[in-house]
Amino acid sequence: MADRAQPALKPAGDRRRFLTLRSDADLYALPVEMVSEIISVPQVARVPMAPKSLLGIGNLRGTALPVASLRGLLARETDSPQPAGVAIVLKGGAPIALTVDKVEALVAVDADGIETRQAELAAAPGERLNGAFPYGAGESGTVAKILDITGLIGSAFAQRASNRRPVREGLDLEVAWDGEKGTAHRGRMVTFEVAGQEFALALEDAREIVPVPGRFTLMPRAEALVLGMMPYRDTLLPLFSLRGLLGLPEGERDEREKVIVTSVHGAMVGLMVDRMRSVLPIDPELMEPVPSVLAARTGGEARIRSIYRAEEGRRLVSVLAPEHLFGEDVMQRLAAGNASSPVAAEAAAGEKKPLHFLVFRLGENEFGLPVDAVDEVASVPTRFTRVPKTPAFLEGVVNLRGEVLPVVDQRRRFGMPPLESGAGRRLVVTRTARHRAGIIVDSVSHVLRTSQDMIEPAPDLAGEETRLVHGVVNLPEEGRMVLLLDPQELLTRTEQGLLDAFAARTGRVDL
Repeated sequence: MADRAQPALKPAGDRRRFLTLRSDADLYALPVEMVSEIISVPQVARVPMAPKSLLGIGNLRGTALPVASLRGLLARETDSPQPAGVAIVLKGGAPIALTVDKVEALVAVDADGIETRQAELAAAPGERLNGAFPYGAGESGTVAKILDITGLIGSAFAQRASNRRPVREGLDLEVAWDGEKGTAHRGRMVTFEVAGQEFALALEDAREIVPVPGRFTLMPRAEALVLGMMPYRDTLLPLFSLRGLLGLPEGERDEREKVIVTSVHGAMVGLMVDRMRSVLPIDPELMEPVPSVLAARTGGEARIRSIYRAEEGRRLVSVLAPEHLFGEDVMQRLAAGNASSPVAAEAAAGEKKPLHFLVFRLGENEFGLPVDAVDEVASVPTRFTRVPKTPAFLEGVVNLRGEVLPVVDQRRRFGMPPLESGAGRRLVVTRTARHRAGIIVDSVSHVLRTSQDMIEPAPDLAGEETRLVHGVVNLPEEGRMVLLLDPQELLTRTEQGLLDAFAARTGRVDL
Protein backbone atom coordinates (compact mmCIF):
# COMPACT_ATOMS: atom_id res chain seq x y z
CA MET A 1 0.00 0.00 0.00
CA ALA A 2 2.73 2.49 0.97
CA ASP A 3 4.83 1.70 -2.11
CA ARG A 4 1.87 2.27 -4.42
CA ALA A 5 1.23 5.69 -2.86
CA GLN A 6 4.89 6.77 -2.77
CA PRO A 7 5.28 8.19 -6.33
CA ALA A 8 2.21 10.40 -5.89
CA LEU A 9 3.40 11.75 -2.56
CA LYS A 10 7.05 12.48 -3.34
CA PRO A 11 7.53 14.12 -6.72
CA ALA A 12 11.00 15.64 -6.94
CA GLY A 13 11.30 19.25 -5.85
CA ASP A 14 7.61 19.54 -5.05
CA ARG A 15 5.65 20.80 -2.07
CA ARG A 16 2.42 19.17 -1.00
CA ARG A 17 -0.46 20.84 0.81
CA PHE A 18 -2.40 19.05 3.52
CA LEU A 19 -5.35 19.74 5.78
CA THR A 20 -4.49 18.61 9.29
CA LEU A 21 -7.17 17.42 11.69
CA ARG A 22 -7.59 15.68 15.02
CA SER A 23 -9.46 12.61 16.14
CA ASP A 24 -9.11 12.08 19.88
CA ALA A 25 -5.44 12.88 20.65
CA ASP A 26 -4.11 11.84 17.23
CA LEU A 27 -3.12 14.23 14.46
CA TYR A 28 -3.92 13.25 10.89
CA ALA A 29 -3.62 14.87 7.48
CA LEU A 30 -5.52 14.73 4.20
CA PRO A 31 -4.23 15.98 0.82
CA VAL A 32 -6.11 19.20 0.04
CA GLU A 33 -7.01 17.94 -3.43
CA MET A 34 -9.26 15.37 -1.74
CA VAL A 35 -11.16 18.02 0.28
CA SER A 36 -14.18 19.78 -1.17
CA GLU A 37 -15.28 21.88 1.81
CA ILE A 38 -15.59 21.99 5.60
CA ILE A 39 -19.09 22.20 7.11
CA SER A 40 -20.84 21.88 10.45
CA VAL A 41 -21.91 18.33 11.21
CA PRO A 42 -25.33 18.03 9.55
CA GLN A 43 -28.37 16.42 11.08
CA VAL A 44 -28.55 12.87 9.77
CA ALA A 45 -31.17 10.25 9.06
CA ARG A 46 -29.76 6.99 10.37
CA VAL A 47 -29.67 4.01 8.02
CA PRO A 48 -31.00 0.79 9.61
CA MET A 49 -28.39 -1.87 10.37
CA ALA A 50 -25.60 0.30 8.93
CA PRO A 51 -22.03 -0.06 10.25
CA LYS A 52 -21.33 2.13 13.28
CA SER A 53 -18.95 4.22 11.22
CA LEU A 54 -21.83 5.35 8.97
CA LEU A 55 -23.72 7.94 10.99
CA GLY A 56 -26.43 8.26 8.36
CA ILE A 57 -27.49 10.41 5.43
CA GLY A 58 -27.26 14.18 5.73
CA ASN A 59 -28.46 17.14 3.70
CA LEU A 60 -25.95 19.37 1.92
CA ARG A 61 -27.75 22.22 0.17
CA GLY A 62 -30.53 19.97 -0.99
CA THR A 63 -28.34 16.97 -1.85
CA ALA A 64 -28.27 13.79 0.20
CA LEU A 65 -24.81 12.52 1.08
CA PRO A 66 -23.52 9.85 3.46
CA VAL A 67 -21.98 11.05 6.73
CA ALA A 68 -19.26 8.83 8.21
CA SER A 69 -17.37 9.12 11.47
CA LEU A 70 -13.57 9.08 11.37
CA ARG A 71 -13.62 7.56 14.85
CA GLY A 72 -15.79 4.76 13.53
CA LEU A 73 -13.58 4.22 10.49
CA LEU A 74 -10.60 3.90 12.85
CA ALA A 75 -12.54 1.35 14.94
CA ARG A 76 -12.61 3.55 18.01
CA GLU A 77 -15.57 3.41 20.33
CA THR A 78 -17.62 6.54 20.87
CA ASP A 79 -20.63 7.15 23.11
CA SER A 80 -21.92 9.99 20.96
CA PRO A 81 -24.07 8.95 17.96
CA GLN A 82 -23.76 12.48 16.53
CA PRO A 83 -20.31 13.76 17.54
CA ALA A 84 -19.48 17.41 17.97
CA GLY A 85 -16.86 18.97 15.76
CA VAL A 86 -16.95 19.53 12.03
CA ALA A 87 -17.39 17.50 8.86
CA ILE A 88 -15.02 17.40 5.91
CA VAL A 89 -16.72 16.83 2.56
CA LEU A 90 -14.47 14.66 0.41
CA LYS A 91 -14.31 14.97 -3.35
CA GLY A 92 -15.08 12.08 -5.65
CA GLY A 93 -17.72 10.54 -7.84
CA ALA A 94 -19.71 9.71 -4.67
CA PRO A 95 -19.01 12.53 -2.16
CA ILE A 96 -19.01 11.69 1.52
CA ALA A 97 -18.84 13.84 4.66
CA LEU A 98 -16.31 12.78 7.29
CA THR A 99 -16.86 13.95 10.88
CA VAL A 100 -13.72 14.82 12.85
CA ASP A 101 -13.12 16.32 16.27
CA LYS A 102 -11.25 19.38 15.03
CA VAL A 103 -9.62 20.84 11.93
CA GLU A 104 -6.15 22.18 12.77
CA ALA A 105 -4.60 24.01 9.82
CA LEU A 106 -3.67 24.05 6.15
CA VAL A 107 0.04 23.29 5.77
CA ALA A 108 2.58 23.01 2.95
CA VAL A 109 5.19 20.25 3.28
CA ASP A 110 8.31 19.54 1.22
CA ALA A 111 7.91 16.26 -0.61
CA ASP A 112 11.32 15.19 0.69
CA GLY A 113 10.04 15.56 4.26
CA ILE A 114 7.24 13.02 3.80
CA GLU A 115 8.07 9.54 5.05
CA THR A 116 6.25 6.79 3.18
CA ARG A 117 8.39 3.69 3.57
CA GLN A 118 7.82 3.26 7.31
CA ALA A 119 4.24 4.55 7.39
CA GLU A 120 2.62 1.14 7.44
CA LEU A 121 4.86 -0.01 10.27
CA ALA A 122 3.90 3.06 12.32
CA ALA A 123 0.15 2.56 11.84
CA ALA A 124 -1.81 1.89 15.01
CA PRO A 125 -4.60 -0.74 15.02
CA GLY A 126 -7.40 0.40 12.74
CA GLU A 127 -5.30 2.97 10.89
CA ARG A 128 -4.41 2.91 7.21
CA LEU A 129 -1.69 5.39 6.26
CA ASN A 130 -0.04 6.71 3.14
CA GLY A 131 2.77 8.46 4.96
CA ALA A 132 3.70 10.86 7.76
CA PHE A 133 5.56 14.15 8.24
CA PRO A 134 6.83 16.26 11.18
CA TYR A 135 4.36 18.86 12.42
CA GLY A 136 5.34 21.76 14.65
CA ALA A 137 8.73 22.72 15.99
CA GLY A 138 10.75 22.10 19.12
CA GLU A 139 9.53 20.02 22.01
CA SER A 140 5.90 20.69 21.09
CA GLY A 141 6.36 19.15 17.66
CA THR A 142 4.58 15.95 16.73
CA VAL A 143 3.94 13.79 13.69
CA ALA A 144 0.97 14.15 11.34
CA LYS A 145 -0.11 10.84 9.85
CA ILE A 146 -1.43 10.96 6.27
CA LEU A 147 -4.63 8.94 6.12
CA ASP A 148 -5.34 6.48 3.36
CA ILE A 149 -8.95 7.64 3.52
CA THR A 150 -9.91 5.87 0.32
CA GLY A 151 -8.69 2.57 1.75
CA LEU A 152 -10.43 3.18 5.07
CA ILE A 153 -13.76 3.89 3.42
CA GLY A 154 -13.36 1.02 0.96
CA SER A 155 -12.69 -1.48 3.74
CA ALA A 156 -15.54 -0.22 5.94
CA PHE A 157 -18.27 -0.07 3.31
CA ALA A 158 -18.95 -2.65 0.66
CA GLN A 159 -20.09 -0.82 -2.46
CA ARG A 160 -23.42 -1.96 -3.73
CA ALA A 161 -23.81 -3.24 -7.26
CA SER A 162 -24.48 -0.56 -9.85
CA ASN A 163 -27.57 -2.30 -11.25
CA ARG A 164 -29.85 -0.52 -8.79
CA ARG A 165 -33.52 -1.25 -9.20
CA PRO A 166 -35.60 1.87 -9.83
CA VAL A 167 -38.13 3.07 -7.29
CA ARG A 168 -41.36 1.45 -8.37
CA GLU A 169 -44.79 2.96 -8.28
CA GLY A 170 -45.89 -0.15 -6.38
CA LEU A 171 -47.90 -3.18 -7.35
CA ASP A 172 -50.13 -1.35 -9.83
CA LEU A 173 -53.39 -1.52 -7.88
CA GLU A 174 -56.02 1.10 -8.51
CA VAL A 175 -59.16 2.07 -6.63
CA ALA A 176 -62.17 1.81 -8.95
CA TRP A 177 -65.22 3.50 -7.49
CA ASP A 178 -68.75 2.97 -8.71
CA GLY A 179 -70.20 6.46 -8.52
CA GLU A 180 -73.79 5.24 -8.52
CA LYS A 181 -73.51 2.63 -5.80
CA GLY A 182 -70.63 4.17 -3.88
CA THR A 183 -68.68 0.95 -3.88
CA ALA A 184 -65.15 0.01 -4.83
CA HIS A 185 -64.23 -2.98 -6.95
CA ARG A 186 -60.82 -3.23 -5.29
CA GLY A 187 -58.28 -0.98 -3.63
CA ARG A 188 -57.79 0.79 -0.31
CA MET A 189 -58.93 3.81 1.59
CA VAL A 190 -57.31 6.05 4.17
CA THR A 191 -59.25 6.69 7.37
CA PHE A 192 -59.01 9.60 9.78
CA GLU A 193 -60.77 10.97 12.83
CA VAL A 194 -62.90 14.11 13.01
CA ALA A 195 -64.67 15.03 16.27
CA GLY A 196 -64.32 11.48 17.57
CA GLN A 197 -65.82 9.87 14.44
CA GLU A 198 -64.00 7.86 11.80
CA PHE A 199 -64.23 8.97 8.17
CA ALA A 200 -62.43 7.87 5.04
CA LEU A 201 -61.44 8.85 1.53
CA ALA A 202 -60.58 6.49 -1.28
CA LEU A 203 -56.82 6.43 -1.60
CA GLU A 204 -57.04 7.91 -5.07
CA ASP A 205 -58.90 10.91 -3.61
CA ALA A 206 -56.18 11.60 -1.01
CA ARG A 207 -53.46 13.20 -3.11
CA GLU A 208 -51.22 13.56 -0.07
CA ILE A 209 -51.46 13.70 3.73
CA VAL A 210 -49.11 16.24 5.30
CA PRO A 211 -48.53 17.78 8.74
CA VAL A 212 -50.39 20.98 9.56
CA PRO A 213 -48.05 23.92 8.79
CA GLY A 214 -46.80 25.85 11.79
CA ARG A 215 -48.26 29.03 10.34
CA PHE A 216 -50.80 29.75 7.63
CA THR A 217 -52.21 32.98 6.24
CA LEU A 218 -55.63 33.97 7.51
CA MET A 219 -58.11 35.17 4.89
CA PRO A 220 -60.06 38.40 5.63
CA ARG A 221 -63.85 38.09 5.46
CA ALA A 222 -63.54 34.42 4.46
CA GLU A 223 -66.19 31.85 5.26
CA ALA A 224 -65.88 30.42 8.75
CA LEU A 225 -64.97 27.07 7.19
CA VAL A 226 -61.87 28.52 5.50
CA LEU A 227 -58.96 28.42 7.94
CA GLY A 228 -56.60 30.26 5.60
CA MET A 229 -53.98 29.64 2.93
CA MET A 230 -51.05 27.25 3.40
CA PRO A 231 -47.88 26.86 1.29
CA TYR A 232 -47.89 23.69 -0.80
CA ARG A 233 -45.45 22.79 -3.58
CA ASP A 234 -44.65 26.29 -4.88
CA THR A 235 -48.24 27.48 -4.56
CA LEU A 236 -50.83 28.42 -1.94
CA LEU A 237 -53.55 25.99 -0.96
CA PRO A 238 -56.90 26.94 0.62
CA LEU A 239 -57.20 25.17 3.97
CA PHE A 240 -60.64 24.08 5.16
CA SER A 241 -61.88 22.67 8.44
CA LEU A 242 -63.45 19.28 7.78
CA ARG A 243 -65.26 19.63 11.09
CA GLY A 244 -66.98 22.72 9.72
CA LEU A 245 -67.71 21.18 6.32
CA LEU A 246 -69.41 18.24 8.04
CA GLY A 247 -71.33 20.44 10.48
CA LEU A 248 -69.45 19.07 13.49
CA PRO A 249 -68.48 21.22 16.50
CA GLU A 250 -65.02 22.75 16.53
CA GLY A 251 -62.54 21.43 19.09
CA GLU A 252 -59.16 22.19 20.61
CA ARG A 253 -56.11 22.23 18.32
CA ASP A 254 -53.97 19.10 18.59
CA GLU A 255 -50.43 18.25 17.46
CA ARG A 256 -51.80 15.12 15.77
CA GLU A 257 -53.81 17.15 13.25
CA LYS A 258 -53.13 16.45 9.57
CA VAL A 259 -54.00 18.07 6.26
CA ILE A 260 -55.43 15.88 3.50
CA VAL A 261 -54.70 17.38 0.09
CA THR A 262 -57.39 16.45 -2.40
CA SER A 263 -58.66 17.53 -5.79
CA VAL A 264 -62.31 18.50 -6.20
CA HIS A 265 -63.34 19.05 -9.81
CA GLY A 266 -59.78 20.13 -10.61
CA ALA A 267 -59.46 22.47 -7.63
CA MET A 268 -56.78 21.58 -5.06
CA VAL A 269 -57.78 22.04 -1.40
CA GLY A 270 -56.49 21.06 2.03
CA LEU A 271 -58.84 19.44 4.55
CA MET A 272 -57.78 19.61 8.20
CA VAL A 273 -58.61 16.47 10.19
CA ASP A 274 -57.95 15.60 13.82
CA ARG A 275 -55.63 12.68 13.18
CA MET A 276 -54.85 9.90 10.76
CA ARG A 277 -56.22 6.50 11.72
CA SER A 278 -55.33 3.75 9.25
CA VAL A 279 -55.23 2.40 5.73
CA LEU A 280 -57.86 -0.26 5.04
CA PRO A 281 -58.35 -2.67 2.16
CA ILE A 282 -61.72 -2.27 0.48
CA ASP A 283 -64.00 -5.27 0.36
CA PRO A 284 -66.96 -4.32 -1.88
CA GLU A 285 -69.17 -6.72 0.05
CA LEU A 286 -68.73 -4.60 3.17
CA MET A 287 -69.57 -1.26 1.53
CA GLU A 288 -73.14 -0.16 2.21
CA PRO A 289 -75.03 2.75 0.62
CA VAL A 290 -76.08 5.61 2.88
CA PRO A 291 -79.62 5.00 4.19
CA SER A 292 -82.10 6.97 2.11
CA VAL A 293 -83.45 8.80 5.13
CA LEU A 294 -79.96 10.27 5.64
CA ALA A 295 -79.08 10.72 1.97
CA ALA A 296 -82.10 12.98 1.53
CA ARG A 297 -80.95 15.38 4.20
CA THR A 298 -79.05 18.58 3.39
CA GLY A 299 -76.66 18.40 6.35
CA GLY A 300 -73.31 16.68 6.75
CA GLU A 301 -74.76 13.25 6.00
CA ALA A 302 -75.29 14.24 2.34
CA ARG A 303 -71.52 14.50 2.00
CA ILE A 304 -71.07 10.82 2.85
CA ARG A 305 -70.74 8.47 -0.12
CA SER A 306 -71.19 5.15 1.70
CA ILE A 307 -70.70 3.33 4.99
CA TYR A 308 -67.97 0.71 5.36
CA ARG A 309 -68.52 -2.11 7.85
CA ALA A 310 -65.04 -2.91 9.16
CA GLU A 311 -64.24 -5.57 11.77
CA GLU A 312 -67.46 -7.51 11.16
CA GLY A 313 -69.60 -4.42 11.62
CA ARG A 314 -68.07 -3.36 14.94
CA ARG A 315 -66.32 -0.43 13.25
CA LEU A 316 -68.38 1.79 10.95
CA VAL A 317 -66.44 4.15 8.69
CA SER A 318 -68.18 6.95 6.79
CA VAL A 319 -66.66 7.26 3.31
CA LEU A 320 -66.74 10.88 2.11
CA ALA A 321 -67.54 12.21 -1.34
CA PRO A 322 -65.09 15.12 -1.90
CA GLU A 323 -67.13 16.55 -4.77
CA HIS A 324 -70.09 17.06 -2.38
CA LEU A 325 -68.20 18.81 0.42
CA PHE A 326 -68.54 22.31 -1.05
CA GLY A 327 -71.33 24.45 -2.42
CA GLU A 328 -71.36 25.43 -6.09
CA ASP A 329 -70.34 29.05 -5.39
CA VAL A 330 -67.28 27.92 -3.42
CA MET A 331 -66.38 25.41 -6.14
CA GLN A 332 -66.39 28.10 -8.82
CA ARG A 333 -64.04 30.32 -6.81
CA LEU A 334 -61.73 27.39 -6.05
CA ALA A 335 -61.55 26.37 -9.70
CA ALA A 336 -60.75 29.93 -10.77
CA GLY A 337 -58.02 30.29 -8.17
CA ASN A 338 -56.39 26.95 -8.94
CA ALA A 339 -56.48 27.02 -12.74
CA SER A 340 -53.12 28.78 -13.03
CA SER A 341 -51.37 27.12 -10.08
CA PRO A 342 -48.28 24.91 -10.60
CA VAL A 343 -50.12 22.00 -8.99
CA ALA A 344 -53.02 22.29 -11.40
CA ALA A 345 -50.64 22.69 -14.33
CA GLU A 346 -48.83 19.53 -13.32
CA ALA A 347 -52.09 17.62 -13.04
CA ALA A 348 -53.24 18.90 -16.42
CA ALA A 349 -49.95 18.05 -18.12
CA GLY A 350 -49.90 14.56 -16.62
CA GLU A 351 -46.21 14.26 -17.46
CA LYS A 352 -44.92 13.31 -14.01
CA LYS A 353 -46.65 10.27 -12.62
CA PRO A 354 -46.98 10.78 -8.86
CA LEU A 355 -45.54 8.27 -6.39
CA HIS A 356 -47.18 7.80 -3.01
CA PHE A 357 -45.42 6.53 0.11
CA LEU A 358 -46.79 5.71 3.54
CA VAL A 359 -44.46 7.43 6.02
CA PHE A 360 -43.84 5.86 9.42
CA ARG A 361 -41.43 6.56 12.25
CA LEU A 362 -38.92 4.42 14.08
CA GLY A 363 -37.19 6.47 16.74
CA GLU A 364 -36.28 9.86 15.29
CA ASN A 365 -36.19 8.64 11.70
CA GLU A 366 -38.86 8.62 9.02
CA PHE A 367 -39.22 5.79 6.52
CA GLY A 368 -41.46 5.38 3.51
CA LEU A 369 -43.07 2.33 1.91
CA PRO A 370 -44.83 2.46 -1.48
CA VAL A 371 -48.52 2.80 -0.73
CA ASP A 372 -49.28 0.09 -3.26
CA ALA A 373 -47.24 -2.36 -1.19
CA VAL A 374 -49.31 -1.60 1.94
CA ASP A 375 -52.56 -3.49 2.44
CA GLU A 376 -53.62 -1.67 5.57
CA VAL A 377 -52.58 0.07 8.79
CA ALA A 378 -54.13 -1.18 12.01
CA SER A 379 -53.66 -1.12 15.77
CA VAL A 380 -51.06 -3.48 17.18
CA PRO A 381 -52.76 -6.64 18.48
CA THR A 382 -52.60 -7.16 22.21
CA ARG A 383 -51.93 -10.89 21.90
CA PHE A 384 -49.71 -12.96 19.61
CA THR A 385 -49.36 -16.67 19.11
CA ARG A 386 -45.69 -17.51 19.47
CA VAL A 387 -44.08 -19.79 16.92
CA PRO A 388 -41.28 -22.09 18.16
CA LYS A 389 -37.82 -21.95 16.60
CA THR A 390 -38.28 -18.59 14.90
CA PRO A 391 -35.96 -15.56 15.13
CA ALA A 392 -36.42 -12.90 17.80
CA PHE A 393 -37.69 -10.33 15.31
CA LEU A 394 -40.81 -12.45 14.67
CA GLU A 395 -43.26 -11.47 17.41
CA GLY A 396 -45.57 -14.32 16.45
CA VAL A 397 -48.69 -14.69 14.38
CA VAL A 398 -52.15 -13.14 14.60
CA ASN A 399 -55.50 -13.90 13.04
CA LEU A 400 -56.36 -10.91 10.89
CA ARG A 401 -59.90 -11.32 9.55
CA GLY A 402 -59.51 -15.06 9.18
CA GLU A 403 -55.97 -15.03 7.81
CA VAL A 404 -52.89 -16.10 9.76
CA LEU A 405 -50.39 -13.25 9.53
CA PRO A 406 -46.76 -13.30 10.75
CA VAL A 407 -45.85 -10.11 12.64
CA VAL A 408 -42.36 -8.60 12.64
CA ASP A 409 -41.17 -6.14 15.28
CA GLN A 410 -39.32 -3.67 13.08
CA ARG A 411 -37.38 -2.21 16.01
CA ARG A 412 -35.91 -5.63 16.75
CA ARG A 413 -35.37 -6.18 13.03
CA PHE A 414 -33.25 -2.99 12.91
CA GLY A 415 -31.47 -3.71 16.22
CA MET A 416 -33.14 -0.80 18.05
CA PRO A 417 -34.04 -0.76 21.78
CA PRO A 418 -37.70 -1.33 22.70
CA LEU A 419 -40.05 1.61 23.25
CA GLU A 420 -40.79 2.63 26.83
CA SER A 421 -44.40 3.29 25.86
CA GLY A 422 -46.10 1.60 22.94
CA ALA A 423 -49.27 3.68 22.91
CA GLY A 424 -48.79 5.06 19.40
CA ARG A 425 -47.49 1.91 17.71
CA ARG A 426 -49.14 0.69 14.53
CA LEU A 427 -49.24 -2.53 12.53
CA VAL A 428 -48.47 -1.96 8.85
CA VAL A 429 -49.59 -4.92 6.75
CA THR A 430 -47.29 -5.09 3.74
CA ARG A 431 -46.78 -7.58 0.96
CA THR A 432 -44.33 -8.60 -1.70
CA ALA A 433 -44.61 -11.04 -4.57
CA ARG A 434 -44.24 -14.00 -2.17
CA HIS A 435 -44.90 -12.83 1.37
CA ARG A 436 -47.48 -10.94 3.36
CA ALA A 437 -46.58 -9.83 6.86
CA GLY A 438 -47.33 -7.19 9.46
CA ILE A 439 -44.56 -4.91 10.68
CA ILE A 440 -44.80 -3.05 13.97
CA VAL A 441 -43.65 0.60 13.80
CA ASP A 442 -43.59 3.42 16.33
CA SER A 443 -46.23 5.48 14.52
CA VAL A 444 -47.66 6.23 11.08
CA SER A 445 -47.55 9.92 10.27
CA HIS A 446 -48.78 10.68 6.76
CA VAL A 447 -48.87 9.85 3.07
CA LEU A 448 -46.13 11.52 1.05
CA ARG A 449 -46.71 12.37 -2.60
CA THR A 450 -43.63 12.87 -4.74
CA SER A 451 -42.32 12.21 -8.23
CA GLN A 452 -39.49 10.10 -9.59
CA ASP A 453 -37.23 13.09 -10.21
CA MET A 454 -37.53 14.15 -6.57
CA ILE A 455 -36.09 10.84 -5.33
CA GLU A 456 -32.34 10.63 -4.89
CA PRO A 457 -30.63 7.22 -4.90
CA ALA A 458 -29.37 6.07 -1.53
CA PRO A 459 -25.58 6.49 -1.22
CA ASP A 460 -23.74 3.28 -2.07
CA LEU A 461 -21.96 2.95 1.25
CA ALA A 462 -24.22 0.72 3.30
CA GLY A 463 -23.45 -2.70 1.90
CA GLU A 464 -25.74 -5.59 1.10
CA GLU A 465 -27.19 -5.76 4.60
CA THR A 466 -28.74 -2.30 4.22
CA ARG A 467 -29.80 -2.36 0.60
CA LEU A 468 -33.41 -2.12 1.76
CA VAL A 469 -32.93 1.69 1.68
CA HIS A 470 -33.09 2.36 -2.03
CA GLY A 471 -34.00 6.02 -2.20
CA VAL A 472 -34.12 9.30 -0.28
CA VAL A 473 -36.71 12.06 -0.42
CA ASN A 474 -34.92 15.17 0.78
CA LEU A 475 -37.13 17.90 2.25
CA PRO A 476 -34.58 20.54 3.30
CA GLU A 477 -37.18 23.29 3.70
CA GLU A 478 -38.81 21.16 6.41
CA GLY A 479 -35.54 19.87 7.84
CA ARG A 480 -36.59 16.30 7.08
CA MET A 481 -35.42 13.27 5.17
CA VAL A 482 -37.54 10.23 4.36
CA LEU A 483 -35.66 7.00 3.66
CA LEU A 484 -37.55 4.89 1.14
CA LEU A 485 -37.58 1.17 1.86
CA ASP A 486 -37.82 -1.55 -0.75
CA PRO A 487 -40.59 -3.95 0.36
CA GLN A 488 -38.71 -6.80 -1.35
CA GLU A 489 -35.73 -6.20 0.97
CA LEU A 490 -37.52 -5.84 4.30
CA LEU A 491 -36.46 -9.40 5.08
CA THR A 492 -33.16 -11.06 4.31
CA ARG A 493 -33.04 -14.22 2.23
CA THR A 494 -32.66 -16.31 5.38
CA GLU A 495 -35.69 -14.66 6.97
CA GLN A 496 -37.71 -15.06 3.76
CA GLY A 497 -36.87 -18.74 3.85
CA LEU A 498 -38.17 -18.93 7.42
CA LEU A 499 -41.45 -17.34 6.33
CA ASP A 500 -41.65 -19.78 3.42
CA ALA A 501 -41.30 -22.63 5.90
CA PHE A 502 -43.85 -20.99 8.16
CA ALA A 503 -46.27 -20.69 5.22
CA ALA A 504 -45.87 -24.39 4.50
CA ARG A 505 -46.62 -25.29 8.14
CA THR A 506 -49.76 -23.15 8.17
CA GLY A 507 -50.96 -24.63 4.91
CA ARG A 508 -50.63 -21.44 2.87
CA VAL A 509 -48.64 -21.11 -0.30
CA ASP A 510 -48.60 -17.29 -0.36
CA LEU A 511 -48.55 -15.21 2.81
